[in-house]
Amino acid sequence: MSHDPLLAWTSLWDLVARRAASTPDARFAIDEDGRSLTFAEYRDAAERAAAGFRALGLGEGDVVSWQLPTWLESMVLVAALARLGVVQNPILPIYREREVAFAVRQAGSKLLLVPGEWRGFDFGAMAGSIAAETPGLEAMVVERDGLPDADPATLPAVPAGAATTYTPGVRIDAPVRWLFYTSGTTADPKGAKHTDMTVAASGFAMVDAFGLLPDDRNALVFPFTHIGGAGWLFAGLIAGTPQVIVEGFVPASTIPVLERERVTIAGAGTVFHLAYLDAQRAADHPLFPEARIFVGGGAAKPPQLHYDVKAELGGIGILSGYGLTECPILSMARITDTDDQLANTEGPLTAGIDVKVVTIEGKVVGRGEEGEIRVKGPQLCLGYLDSSLDADAFDEDGYFRTGDLGTVDADGYVTITGRLKDVIIRKGENISAKEVEDLLFTHPKVADAAVIGLPDPRSGERACAVIVPADPADPLALAELFAFLKDAGLMVQKIPEQLEIVDVLPRNPTGKVLKHELRKQYADA
Repeated sequence: MSHDPLLAWTSLWDLVARRAASTPDARFAIDEDGRSLTFAEYRDAAERAAAGFRALGLGEGDVVSWQLPTWLESMVLVAALARLGVVQNPILPIYREREVAFAVRQAGSKLLLVPGEWRGFDFGAMAGSIAAETPGLEAMVVERDGLPDADPATLPAVPAGAATTYTPGVRIDAPVRWLFYTSGTTADPKGAKHTDMTVAASGFAMVDAFGLLPDDRNALVFPFTHIGGAGWLFAGLIAGTPQVIVEGFVPASTIPVLERERVTIAGAGTVFHLAYLDAQRAADHPLFPEARIFVGGGAAKPPQLHYDVKAELGGIGILSGYGLTECPILSMARITDTDDQLANTEGPLTAGIDVKVVTIEGKVVGRGEEGEIRVKGPQLCLGYLDSSLDADAFDEDGYFRTGDLGTVDADGYVTITGRLKDVIIRKGENISAKEVEDLLFTHPKVADAAVIGLPDPRSGERACAVIVPADPADPLALAELFAFLKDAGLMVQKIPEQLEIVDVLPRNPTGKVLKHELRKQYADA
């Protein structure tokens, strides 16, 4: 079996075909029910599905939106649509009629694929209602084993990909093949245009940082419709690494699947790592004895969490990365990093990323100084589908404005200190929510925490800590919180003056805390 990553390809379909030729009998993916595909079976199933979609009238350049769980069929679908040169618009399963209708209409989708009823929601009814009011759109319900199927001999020639083969760290021109929408909190979602090459750059960044091998087994536990799902698909195909997939992350049922498959790489962020720790503390044996990496990303990581994971779950701890839908995996921790780097940074910049750091006043600062992180690189999207959004998103030099505050040190290691909009301004004093959250996380009574800014008539904003207690019978009190943070050296002006105790923090599928929901809930408290 070849252990060399595959790099000489020009499109996702070209990569699928070359991987199937290189290691045909190696496992591509396995699901919670034990259904699996080899790389050759994956290619063959995708060709049959592509022929089925071709018979329905789909061809190169058509847009297909799909909102499916993380199923083997979803992975086959991606390759089938790639074989036809279709532009894919994966939509997160948490989206409902408003967001889905907006995306399919703006994208000009020809087809919307959804499950029927899934997790208590009738996606089929929603899709039918959207299609009825959207000229040119058809809705199709896809269940497990329900993809169209036809003879691959009926397929047209493979569409052209990039003019040159994939090269790590290099931006390569290629056709737009992906539309990924970022979740809007109040405004409409924004559709970022990606190519196979931009998404592949994020996948290769993980292959490179983790030393990914065919012997690894990756736990793909977040929604496959997220851009990270496509990134992992590319990573697995490039390295020949199999994916262990579950249709939705439910700790009680998901963790035994990962245990059964002896995962070596477990993801995918703070909320998942907390669930793994809870399960391990309740178990009488190591859950993941072969795990070497716990991948982080998508949400802030308290530094203490790395040490807890390393001590209790094993491996080298948390390797977290940083990126956005518009520019995924622009930094990624490496297996050679120190504990200090793993705990306190989001890893070094990945191959080809060009960064500048700009203060709120607009001044470009040097390495190690804080400001907004702006980037260019091989995985940066080609702008938004609504091009009127590009002027605000990119600066005058073409750098993407991430909206994230942080530092980049002399060795290229990125530390995120907060969001431009996640800075609480209390009586003119800037408070980093993340700084306070990281300290709260070290308190034994705190299982999870978020710090938000709330409107205040006297101070402009006040800091509010929303905490999930480690023991619901013994929650942290405001006086204890104050004393703890003061003893930890936090200036008094930064200590939250409001405390709310909750059972669970609202998070999106990648684990990011939905702070706008918390602000709405507690603004009048």
